[in-house]
Order: sequence, then structure tokens, then C-alpha cells
Amino acid sequence: MRIWLPYPLLSIALLIIWVLLNQSVAPGTLVMGTILATGLSWVTLKLSPVRSHPRRILLILRFGFAVALDVIRSNLAVIGVILRGRRRPPSSGFLTVDIDLEDENALALLACVMTATPGTAWLEYDRGRKSLLFHVLDMENEDVWLDTVKRYEAALKEIFG
Repeated sequence: MRIWLPYPLLSIALLIIWVLLNQSVAPGTLVMGTILATGLSWVTLKLSPVRSHPRRILLILRFGFAVALDVIRSNLAVIGVILRGRRRPPSSGFLTVDIDLEDENALALLACVMTATPGTAWLEYDRGRKSLLFHVLDMENEDVWLDTVKRYEAALKEIFG
């Protein structure tokens, strides 16, 4: 079974996404989705992804809840930036943060969180200096953003550590 589906959960997730995107459970859609999911699972096997073992399910749930709240707050902040328009243009800028995350999956999750949060975008991670460069749409208080990234980093270290 492992030969046919090296990453069964990935294959199932890809099939579900395929069915949702096509909005159909017709036999042809299921067959094509199964072929794509299996093929992409084999491609992923060739990439040799690093395996992580996240621990502490309660911490994962708490982290997800904290990220969801931050995304809601950030959405409201972006709405504020849009509504105030020309009266006070946003003071966007770039921030560099030194981080100690070693786990590649933790770094990828941090990248997803930072990019999914409205008003921020992950731009670059320098492995040599262990520094993260990201862009902020409205940087009224730089320390708030630095503290947020450090809070995420600490949580991810606990989860993946």
C-alpha cells in the first residue's frame, strides 16, 4: 500500500480538493482526481520532504486559535487603512527579525501564517543569518509586529521542538 500511496493523507486531501474545485462527484471527476492525487503523491516522494513530529495537540489548537484571532484583527486593521484612504496613507515598510526555528516544517507554517495574515507578506528567510524579512502594510508600531513574530516562533518551537 505504501508503494501505491506514499503519503495517503496527502492523496486523500488532494482528491477532496479536486472534487471541491470541480463541484462534482461524477465518476470521471473521481477517477481523474485519484490519478492526480496519486501522481502528485509520487512527485512529493521524490522531493524527500523533511518529516516533523508535532507534539502537544492542545498547543496546536491554542496556536490555531491565536492565529485566527490575529487574522481577524489584521482584517479589521486593513479595513481601517482602506477606509481612511487619503487622509492618512499607510506607513508600510520592511522588517527583519532574527529567529531560531530549525524545523523546516515549522518555518513553512510560519511563512503560511505570515502570508495569510492580511497586511503582511513573508519575503525572505536567510538561513545563514537566521533572519526573516517581511513586509507590513501599516507599520504604526514596529514592536507589535516583532512581538507577534516572536510569539509565533515560541509557539512553533514548543509544537515542533
